[in-house]
Amino acid sequence: MSETESCLFCRIVAGQIPATVVAESVNSLAFRDIEPGAPTHVLVVPRRHVPDLAGLAAASAAELADAVALAAQVADDEGLPGYRVVANTGEAAGQSVFHAHLHVLGGRSLTWPPG
Repeated sequence: MSETESCLFCRIVAGQIPATVVAESVNSLAFRDIEPGAPTHVLVVPRRHVPDLAGLAAASAAELADAVALAAQVADDEGLPGYRVVANTGEAAGQSVFHAHLHVLGGRSLTWPPG
């Protein structure tokens, strides 16, 4: 099985695994996290498989910008007065799915520093 065939987010993008999609663009897909860490917790993933945010930036600055713009659209659509965008890179940072993605978090006060 290839990396993209076994990747959870690639399978969601392909429609093979159901997800609650809240927004999409040509290059990105946004869907609700199944284990939310905030009242609003949406994942924004590039349609292209790259392992992390640095890989996405290296592959295509335009696709990275598209993901960030979609994250902002999600926050606006959700009516968030403020929000956090998080990208975990590497297992030590808490990345558990090795497909680049942004977490859009909001709907409550977010403290700093995060856990």
